[in-house]
Amino acid sequence: MNHAVDLNSFYGYPPAVNRPTGVRGQFVTDPSCYYDAQTQRFYMVVLTLEVNPATGAFTHVNHLDIAVSQTSNPTGLWNIYRVNVTNDGTNAGGSNPCPCLGDYPHIGADAYGFYVTTNSYPWCCNGFDGAQIYAFSKRQLASGATTVAATHIDTFGAVNVPTGETPSTNQPGFTVWPAQSPGILSYELGANGTEYFLSSNAADEATHPVAGTGGNYTSSQIVAWALTNTASLDTATPSIALSNSVLGVSQYALPPKADQMGSGSAPTAADSPQGYCLNNETTVTIAGTGCWKLLVGTSAHARGAEVVSKLDSNDTRMQQVTFPNGKIWGALDTAPGKNIIYPAIGVTASGRGVVALTLSGPDNFPSAAYAAIDAQVGMGAVTIVADGAATEDGFTSYKQQLNPGASLRPRWGDYGSAAVDGNSIWIASEYIAQSCYYTDWGGPFFAGGTGDNLLGTCGGASHGPGKRTALANWSTRISKLTP
Repeated sequence: MNHAVDLNSFYGYPPAVNRPTGVRGQFVTDPSCYYDAQTQRFYMVVLTLEVNPATGAFTHVNHLDIAVSQTSNPTGLWNIYRVNVTNDGTNAGGSNPCPCLGDYPHIGADAYGFYVTTNSYPWCCNGFDGAQIYAFSKRQLASGATTVAATHIDTFGAVNVPTGETPSTNQPGFTVWPAQSPGILSYELGANGTEYFLSSNAADEATHPVAGTGGNYTSSQIVAWALTNTASLDTATPSIALSNSVLGVSQYALPPKADQMGSGSAPTAADSPQGYCLNNETTVTIAGTGCWKLLVGTSAHARGAEVVSKLDSNDTRMQQVTFPNGKIWGALDTAPGKNIIYPAIGVTASGRGVVALTLSGPDNFPSAAYAAIDAQVGMGAVTIVADGAATEDGFTSYKQQLNPGASLRPRWGDYGSAAVDGNSIWIASEYIAQSCYYTDWGGPFFAGGTGDNLLGTCGGASHGPGKRTALANWSTRISKLTP
């Protein structure tokens, strides 16, 4: 996707913002795409939130939009299917009633089915209503059928591990990520077709789904899921069965906040050392203690007292899952030391692969990197494919960077990706590709900017396009590797 085919236009919606009139269109987010070698089709899924056209306020109605290419050429025509997910999620004892948000959709496939999973959050409350699984006949989608039925499974209470709440119930699934398989020979055909999923259970969503808070953010368990009899998805009355096993693993935790190049003591308004920790709150877990650091010089970055804010760059959600060579592979973002952010696994049918990631630490700005992985020897050394050029300051939540009303939650994307192409693997990781800081860009939304003040520019020649988008300053690096 690029500016010529934005997501709103692709899915048949009006612009997200009609600037001359101010009318708002649908809010389209969380795109995921997958090429299926068996059906020779591209599948792309987004979450679409309906809004009030006059104000842009969410109406709470939301749906999954599934686009399927009509041929193997993604530049041709696509068919689009929509599944309303507004009321999907268990109302736990009346505490977290829907309408709900079908957040963080991800996709996978086996020989017979195409699968989308979401995390269901109630709009009203702080709790969690369970991961949701939507199963479709892959062949019906690929053939362009006029309508395709969705088989829906709610995982609330499905994991035989007690929650930490009173009264205690079984845990729900959380970020139950479906597997993708390389080529056409890696599918699990046992049990009349089987699709695998992986999930973790260190987060509040798993341990405290009613309250939405109160956990210790550690676990020594991973949940492996199997959806069987998937061949029945091709029939008029699908009869699929979901089961899971709780597996013991080394203890993992919500990791400390990511850091990057630059460290030192916090400044006063009159003291601006070359580097210091902008976010001086720390998180202590079994993985260590950390904070998000920015290299700050005497330029427009240093504008007053120390800021305290949290960075949402690390979490314990399961990341990309793949099923090649009879093995299930998954990744969790939990590493101490150097920060391995949003890993994505791609493994060929022969069992050789890579883990794509963003690497950040005291010696690195956020950089695009990977590590080789092998079924026999495990994970190798990390290799940087594109060095980060500067610090992260996207959606500037740092008070020094012209945003005194910061939400205290700087973001670092939500995604990495890996796709197998024969014996090669394409990887995509977020990194900082340029040193166009927020103040240089101009920042029309906050007072004090000195730059060009045009969307998508950074003082470019003749006010032309520059290297930075309006608020985010990360980019995506795409590389082809042959492990």
